[in-house]
Amino acid sequence: MQNAIRNFLFGSVVAVALAACGGESASGTASSSGESTGQKVVMGLDDSFPPMGFRNEKNELVGFDIDMAREAAKRAGLNVELKPIDWSAKESELNSKRVDMLWNGLTITPQRQQQLLLSKPYMDNHQIIVVRPDSGINTKADLNGKIVAVQDGSSAVDAVEADQNTAKSFKELKKYADNVTALMDVSAKRVDALVVDEVVGRYYVSKKPNEYKVLGDNFGAEQYAVAFRKDDQVLEQKIQGALDSMKADGTSAKIATKWFGKDIIK
Repeated sequence: MQNAIRNFLFGSVVAVALAACGGESASGTASSSGESTGQKVVMGLDDSFPPMGFRNEKNELVGFDIDMAREAAKRAGLNVELKPIDWSAKESELNSKRVDMLWNGLTITPQRQQQLLLSKPYMDNHQIIVVRPDSGINTKADLNGKIVAVQDGSSAVDAVEADQNTAKSFKELKKYADNVTALMDVSAKRVDALVVDEVVGRYYVSKKPNEYKVLGDNFGAEQYAVAFRKDDQVLEQKIQGALDSMKADGTSAKIATKWFGKDIIK
């Protein structure tokens, strides 16, 4: 099923297990922060979240956040290992030390600020609404009585539920494991709309512009950050220092331009 989904957007993908994504250090767990220069740091990500992190036609993990993480890790004297995880269980993956940081379009929320150690925000985002052009849906008010899709465990769920009046008007809020499947169901008329991160939604829509429409209304603005365990201040400081230097010397802007066509770094 996963290959079929990826074929929908990215072309044929060879189903090859990526050995580098095991997420285990020599001791059998993800590394703890601040131990030594050159240590391995395991980065948890959602591998179906383009253009932030996803698999290309060669089944390689690529994306904006991946490029940012690799450059930051290099500057911090760290070796980053990429580990795809169930994004709805990301906090558990982090706190159980199976990964050392979460870096894949992670939205800052009050709950996450309490539970996790977050970097400074590095990008602004919105929760947009994607529909079919012939859906007759033009505003949030038109979602009344409709089936609306979101990715389970994503900030889209929080954004929609925060707008209680609109959310209560839905026929159903349907949660999916990934946005690609949800978008396919929009096209197939199994759901009426998808609420999704703007950077991701617009990437998908650009691939099939005649099949989807982005509404002018949205479910609010938000910001992205990198997440660490609360007691991993040393690792957070290393990564934050690297991000600050990347912004100062224009490297972040170059990476952003590569993926978005312009500098969108905050």
